[in-house]
Amino acid sequence: MSAKAKRVLPTRPEPPTVEQILSDVRGAHPTDPVFLLPAEPQREPGVCPGPAAEQTERLYRQSRSYVEMHRWLEGSRERLREQRQELQRTGEALESSIADMRLRAL
Repeated sequence: MSAKAKRVLPTRPEPPTVEQILSDVRGAHPTDPVFLLPAEPQREPGVCPGPAAEQTERLYRQSRSYVEMHRWLEGSRERLREQRQELQRTGEALESSIADMRLRAL
């Protein structure tokens, strides 16, 4: 049997700073597609919205869902960080107790 090589994933880069983001926005050309909004379709009063409006609503709901999930994940990350710190403290206390017991056994 062959052993599978353990994959080492690259570390995630640090997010950009506010200064870097502002620099990028200031340096962007005004016709950059990121800054262009699609033209709103002309609607007649009393006409039901068509597929474009339905797709816009679906994308809006999906975006809100992503934002909510992102907030939940950030909260989970913080809870995990706190639990990890508690486990580290408990591990250190356990190691200290074991060392103390070994000294008493001598």
